Amino acid sequence: MLSYIIEGGRRLEGEVTISGSKNASLPIIAASILSGKTTKLYHVPDIHDTRITLEILKHLGCKVKKNNGKIEIDSKHMDRHEIPEHLMREMRSTVVLAGAIIGRFKEAVFSYPGGCDIGARPIDLHLAAFKKLGINIEEEAGYIRCKCDKIVGTKIDFDFPSVGATENAILASVFAEGETIITNAAMEPEIVDLANMLNAMGAKIEGAGTKLVKVTGVEALKEVSYKVMPDRIEAGTFLCMGAITGGTILLKDVVPEHITPILSKLEECGNMIQVKGNTILLTAPKKLKGVDIKTMPYPGFPTDMQSVFGAMLTVAKGPSVIIENIFENRYKYVGELKRMGAKITVEGKTAVIKGVRKLSGATVKSTDLRGGAALVTAGLIARGKTKVEHIEYILRGYENLDQKLRNLGASIEVVEG
Repeated sequence: MLSYIIEGGRRLEGEVTISGSKNASLPIIAASILSGKTTKLYHVPDIHDTRITLEILKHLGCKVKKNNGKIEIDSKHMDRHEIPEHLMREMRSTVVLAGAIIGRFKEAVFSYPGGCDIGARPIDLHLAAFKKLGINIEEEAGYIRCKCDKIVGTKIDFDFPSVGATENAILASVFAEGETIITNAAMEPEIVDLANMLNAMGAKIEGAGTKLVKVTGVEALKEVSYKVMPDRIEAGTFLCMGAITGGTILLKDVVPEHITPILSKLEECGNMIQVKGNTILLTAPKKLKGVDIKTMPYPGFPTDMQSVFGAMLTVAKGPSVIIENIFENRYKYVGELKRMGAKITVEGKTAVIKGVRKLSGATVKSTDLRGGAALVTAGLIARGKTKVEHIEYILRGYENLDQKLRNLGASIEVVEG
């Protein structure tokens, strides 16, 4: 077990360069296998989740090279279509590989995915999309077997705009006969990044970033070099960390339009935000103000930022109300923040936060990726030392978090145990 030891009370000051997007990298890595050729990717974060995804590709028969931030994936000799169960259970996002494997081989075998326990995240929508495309699905002994003679374009109507299901539907239909129309599609920037990469390979995808996506099947894809978009959740996390410490930080290599609702709420809290090109400068006030937040699918306030904002608001003046509309177990971090002196009450989807003057250092435990980031955020301002245990969750999604924080003036180190 790894832990962070944080000495709180230091103002964050300086510049931080945002890494490539975790949530865009995973489907883009999956998409690389569709061409059967060589794909070169840049700006992929070196984190647990991307490493696991690349390990799966190696198991499937791909050759993977990493060099100075570039990843080269040669899928020419890929000859397997079964995702190993032990790797599938490492993280939920592995399920997006299924669409790409089906798209290339018209068959795939995989188990139910693992990942953070933040509530029910069934893959029913993924499987329903596959069935619509003419793919036969059998479930046996915890394994899902998908197979078909051909993939036929169709209309896929999602009950909920699931990001993963939208990505899988796109990946599985790239080589389909005819057109595939996806309605109530997820509109996240990561969907747009995936479509841009596939289109650069020769796919025909229209409408990515809107509720209606059209995929016209093609016969083949070509080699491509592609740079992954910046991580909007990492960007939001550092802004909240700067804000809670009363600091001034400059984010570099970020797309401000991707985090409009985050910037809006930070300004509502009293922060000064200056946007220039691909940079964002945040200047925190002496005292943050409480705000109300309601998580929604993009372009609403992202559920992935809810816990980090919750931590920031524990020391804001006045009450704050958070309504979590996406995942029912997103409030696991609340009990840990209470150990640090936070005043938070949770009832169903709603958390009411009453700001306190100070948090106190304590030993707390990460229970999921973003909840762990929330505990680090609180530790930065807490009096004394905070020990955040089980940071393996945090390492799933943040590249060099401790080093980046030290560069901004934080006192944080990684220890065993």
